[in-house]
Amino acid sequence: MALKLNKEDNIGGQDNPVSRLREMAFKPPKRIANYAYVQSMDDYEAMYELSVNDPEKFWGQIAEEFYFERDQPEGEPFFHYNFDITQGPICFNMLKGAKTNVCYNVLDWNIQRRGIGKNIAIHWEGSETDDHWSITYDELLVEVCRFANALKSLGVKKGDRVVVYMPMIAEITITMLACARIGAVHSVVFGGYSAESLAGRLIDAKAVVVVTADGAFRGDKVIPLKEITDKAIQLCLEQGHNVEHSIVVEHLPRLKKYELMGKKSCIQGPLDKSYHDIIANQSDICVPEWVDAEDPLFILYTSGSTGKPKGVLHTTAGYMMYAALTFKMVFDYKPGDVFWCTADIGWITGHTMMVYGPLANGATVVLYEGTPLYPSYTRPWTVIEKYKISQIFTAPTVIRSLMKFRNSPMLRHDISSLKVLGTAGEPINPEAWLWYFQTLGGTKCPIVDTYWQTETGGPCITPLPGATPTKPGSATFPFFGIVPELLDEDGHVVEGEGEGYLVFKQAWPGMMRTVYGDHARFEETYFRRFPGYYYTGDGAKRDSDGYIWITGRVDDMLNVSGHLLSTAQVEAAILEHKCVSEAAAVPIEHPVKGEALYCFVVLNEGLEMNKSIIGEINDKVRDKIGPIATPEKIHLAQGLPKTRSGKIMRRILRKIAAGETDFGDISTLADESVLAALIKPAKQ
Repeated sequence: MALKLNKEDNIGGQDNPVSRLREMAFKPPKRIANYAYVQSMDDYEAMYELSVNDPEKFWGQIAEEFYFERDQPEGEPFFHYNFDITQGPICFNMLKGAKTNVCYNVLDWNIQRRGIGKNIAIHWEGSETDDHWSITYDELLVEVCRFANALKSLGVKKGDRVVVYMPMIAEITITMLACARIGAVHSVVFGGYSAESLAGRLIDAKAVVVVTADGAFRGDKVIPLKEITDKAIQLCLEQGHNVEHSIVVEHLPRLKKYELMGKKSCIQGPLDKSYHDIIANQSDICVPEWVDAEDPLFILYTSGSTGKPKGVLHTTAGYMMYAALTFKMVFDYKPGDVFWCTADIGWITGHTMMVYGPLANGATVVLYEGTPLYPSYTRPWTVIEKYKISQIFTAPTVIRSLMKFRNSPMLRHDISSLKVLGTAGEPINPEAWLWYFQTLGGTKCPIVDTYWQTETGGPCITPLPGATPTKPGSATFPFFGIVPELLDEDGHVVEGEGEGYLVFKQAWPGMMRTVYGDHARFEETYFRRFPGYYYTGDGAKRDSDGYIWITGRVDDMLNVSGHLLSTAQVEAAILEHKCVSEAAAVPIEHPVKGEALYCFVVLNEGLEMNKSIIGEINDKVRDKIGPIATPEKIHLAQGLPKTRSGKIMRRILRKIAAGETDFGDISTLADESVLAALIKPAKQ
């Protein structure tokens, strides 16, 4: 380990070691490295070279772990792609012509070859501490087959699209797997989008069925999912699209708190079907539909800040293999481990790291319906202790939220079961990294700070817990099969140490295949800017040791007097201040500089902004980046606008900084009261 840290260290004090962390590498703990799948950088480099130089051999070995009803026909290339739009249509095929079924692989095949039928597949934990239950692999298979048969009884067939608008309950996993079993294409919509957003996705996917629930608890607040679904179906009708069936899981009556709400049934409309009624008399045997390796598995819509959301389409075999391998390697999953990902299944993180990746490995997952701070900020520690969680995967925003409450509540819980700590969603600032490593992991758990996108299907740049020396804030090195490059404005490769646009040079199994119904948009968005490369839309830098640091979305970068700055870098500098708990920086127009920085800052509880703190924040930014990055304005905020998955909605902050009050679609905003506080006259 590069830096010795003790639990009593004051990470916010004068001797704050955060400023030194970026230059230091933390070696994997021996207790992990000695038993990991990849135990050294030499092992990693050998496997990586094989994966990029002979992908057919590398991924062919992975494919042998799965069941294929029919092998790939002779003469078909194992791996074929074109990333150069000037040379013809963008395409990628893998194992085309082979026949398989993802549901069969993660359930039937796993139960047969691993003997895990009696093992727990899902521990469900409700928003209230007394709501919980578990389901084994055998039980999950029965439920999936029954619902798959129910879908077939309603006329759902291979290729039909089924939209899933549900809370974090076992039925969301059951629905996804039931669709995969019969060859239908599922499209999960985050259970918090507005009726308009849901309708747009139903229409774009041309969905024949929507599967929803009566409602869900988010903390002590009820989200009326069925009401929202009904409004969305009506909007679809008004725009000429007919949803044929609305299947409703009656979730609320199962909860202890339901007694306070009354017991009125929500299944009333002509399209409504009770989930529990339609599966009641179904057979628990459903023969899987064998589909082509390149047949669609799911559509997942991005929540882009501008324009129509993109229906990212993932296909069957490549995604299945990539999800399985990234989960296994990134978290060094071993039989008996219990995995908790705090993301919503409505996002790609949930698809890959809560459903397909874990189940493909026969893992046990915790599915949590609540919020991290309900009923109190000690909830994460109680969940970890209750289920003896081995690996946890969360967002930097959640980590920073928990940091505000200090360490003492955590020390009252036994969290010694933890082995690997993961993070995703945005670059993590070094102070949060240090707290995560030191306080939650006790300096004994490696941190895997993963970089990926909805489009990539799984982590693309990530440490491996037993092999990679980690630098706080760096995503480190590419995963197997990923060939990253940094390009300058003219598309030239940036060699060695430097900064530029992050692109990927060759295809990998888990990547998206198209934008559903709009391949031209797929080509334009990801391949037009730099022909021959997949363009991530993110900026990155490479240090002298070859480590990759994600600097943020290119549209979250600004040009100050000819200097290209990343808002993520500015935020990281501000967050090093001992009084700051959260920060977000956005660009604003400037009559001289072109653009300048407008910074929203949330202080630790009980503190008030003053000139001294403002001066110290400015000094931090000057010291870490340079005088050119000094914020033009610092806006004291009580909180930042976030999605329910914890991502800061910088689109809204840009509008506030510009003095605008029309925020567009805010259906994913977790707490609308934050907006009112932000647009009031504030100390600056």
